[in-house]
Amino acid sequence: MKSATILIADDEREIADLVALHLQKEGYRTLTAADGREAVRLVQSQPVDLIILDIMMPELDGYEVTRQIRGEQHRMPIIFLSAKTSDLDKITGLVIGADDYMTKPFNPMELVARVNAQMRRSTQLNVPEKRSAVLEAGGLTIDPEQREVTVYGRVVELTPKEFDILHLLAGHPKKVFSAENIFRHVWEDDYYESGNTVMVHIRTLRRKLGEDDDKNKWIKTVWGVGYAFNG
Repeated sequence: MKSATILIADDEREIADLVALHLQKEGYRTLTAADGREAVRLVQSQPVDLIILDIMMPELDGYEVTRQIRGEQHRMPIIFLSAKTSDLDKITGLVIGADDYMTKPFNPMELVARVNAQMRRSTQLNVPEKRSAVLEAGGLTIDPEQREVTVYGRVVELTPKEFDILHLLAGHPKKVFSAENIFRHVWEDDYYESGNTVMVHIRTLRRKLGEDDDKNKWIKTVWGVGYAFNG
């Protein structure tokens, strides 16, 4: 899918030009945006297959750009490329809907490799296949084809990663997945750092499902092991 269009949103022109040069050598078409508002406008005005997004930008920061894009139901992969290096920054980016996170300074060839990996995964997800079965459990309904989740008829807005985690667990009721297994299945990448990324996603997912208020808990913590679905 080397004819795909990649949007590079970064207010540092030298970095945007460097990234664009390497992606163009790979056969990608590139667009650039110098601020967050322009990035949102470009996504709204033309097809974009992947976004490389800085966090600290004028007008709208990368977090807000991601929220707006995901809020409009755009599903293209988003890779954060940022000078912000703390674990909290990385987790925040992943929780609000990014698919990957790289820190500056960076190796352009590694970035290209990550772009290729995300594009392969995105292409595989868009290949038509026979309809996946809708999963139901005690008021919770998961529709894999529409990527829609409802709780007692109420639509629950999930990020792509939150949906993938829930669908993974619900598709294997009672099976215990470690944080490492969940990360490898959902992110399709080598496990790194700690289980914080998965833990934060699980916590946010539970809150959105209303598990703090309902007696029926769908996601069970198996202490010292991982997580399982109470289906």
